[in-house]
Amino acid sequence: MSNRSHGAGACLALLLACCAATVTAADQSPQKAEMAGYLLVPHGKVDKTYNAGFSMYVAAWPLLRNYPGQDFQSGLFGTWMFAQYDGPKPEKAYSDIEGGLGWWRDTRFATETPKFIMGGVALNFAEWANGPGAGKGRDWKKPAGHYAIAQLSPWVLWPPDGLNLKQGTAGELFGYGYLPLPLTAAKTTTAGAAVPTGNQSWTLFLNTGNFKGPVAFFVPYFWSKPTLERPDLGGMFLDARPAEPNKAVQMETQHVPAFLARDAKGDTYARVAPTQFPARAEGEAPLIHRITAYNRTALWDGVAAWFNGGPAASGTIDPKAAAVHTFKDGGGATWQIYPPNTLREKKAPVAWSSFATPAALDDTAYGYRWAKGAVARDGGLVTLPEYYRLEKDKKDKDRWAVVDAKDVPAETGLAKVEFPKRRGPDRRPYVTPDEPASSWKKPGPAAGPFEAKLGDGSVVAYSWYRFADQPALLNADLTAAEREAIQKRVELLHRAWTKDRDYLPPPTTGKLADLDPGVLVTPPKGLEIGYVPIATRQGAKD
Repeated sequence: MSNRSHGAGACLALLLACCAATVTAADQSPQKAEMAGYLLVPHGKVDKTYNAGFSMYVAAWPLLRNYPGQDFQSGLFGTWMFAQYDGPKPEKAYSDIEGGLGWWRDTRFATETPKFIMGGVALNFAEWANGPGAGKGRDWKKPAGHYAIAQLSPWVLWPPDGLNLKQGTAGELFGYGYLPLPLTAAKTTTAGAAVPTGNQSWTLFLNTGNFKGPVAFFVPYFWSKPTLERPDLGGMFLDARPAEPNKAVQMETQHVPAFLARDAKGDTYARVAPTQFPARAEGEAPLIHRITAYNRTALWDGVAAWFNGGPAASGTIDPKAAAVHTFKDGGGATWQIYPPNTLREKKAPVAWSSFATPAALDDTAYGYRWAKGAVARDGGLVTLPEYYRLEKDKKDKDRWAVVDAKDVPAETGLAKVEFPKRRGPDRRPYVTPDEPASSWKKPGPAAGPFEAKLGDGSVVAYSWYRFADQPALLNADLTAAEREAIQKRVELLHRAWTKDRDYLPPPTTGKLADLDPGVLVTPPKGLEIGYVPIATRQGAKD
């Protein structure tokens, strides 16, 4: 056999091998993948003296048409509030408030409607706190943020799984913010050690269609507790420091279900779960509105004077002591589609700009302008493109370009892929300690238990505790005398700060979202002042 004929045989063998590989690739079932990344929101800065908290309005909507199960994790638009420092910030000392609306892998009773968590992070994630009774993990024998948040409102019940919005919420604005209240006195020692704890109780304020006012607060001990092991960081966290007013605003998505497949030619296609954003028939819907920073005179000074014997503070946050961040056109998107365990440099971006243009809808509102024909409109929501093909951009880099469903070869099998509605596999009930000597039982509740049925299909058992006797305060490094001092201050708040008026500056556009009616409660007769509802169990309906 000549060298020529030998070469021809080798080429034929190679050709057959390539064809076999191509057919095999096309015959494979679609491979599981995910879409993930950030949506970045540029906004103007304000003066550094506006360091006493913030508020904002963010759209609440079902990001996915069908809740796909507990692999799905995404926030909606939110922010990260860090402590402000006079000089360089301390190294390796991550701590902030970064909660918001969304869905998380440990959410047990999730639906298409998002929930809200507070998301406080103690030093380098040693502990975190998402709401009263909700911390890092679910093991009450090793609490890590479980006692970090105290209930303040007598009208809102906080479920351990997250604060529920009304089912069917689809683009309405959820108003929230954090401002410090001087509920406790500053201390020079913490848990017997010579490290300080500040007097700032960062308090969650809400502005919704059916509830307005303060709900819960981070106990100062949550921030200072890690300094027992790191005394060099004493006084460096949010119990004692002001807040940085110029914060990032983003939407962080960690997992949207997707599938990948190849056609007979070897081209790669993707299909993602139907993903939705708010829209309006008369124009684009605001996704973020009125990001506002405050100085100390907005709330703190008046409340501190009241607690020291001065005139009652109304609780209305003074807009004259506020600075509103302005928006401009622009922004970024880092959404990518990739199979599991893909190296970072191998992840290809979605051609987001082909169907969405970030825009300042006015000075205080931000959203997207959707390309006509690229998205499907249905009432108050648009559905993003579902199908993509892996292509090269002008710089010869991979990207996922939008394609019509009719242009996806049938042999990929992507047309038959389904993204059904699922329940999470972990629907175990949340339970709290039941030992007679625990802080849940000693001194224990004043009334209850009662039940609240929620729109997510769960039932919350709760009892009414005297404010100072709730478990969070019994574990907050406070003496009995210190807790009684807080009790008196909270009774002032309960008498004067009602639930039917504005506290945060109201929005100038859009409609407010509602909380789930099931989380709105009424104190029993005789317990209207100085008592709060505390969840003791949350489980699926029988």
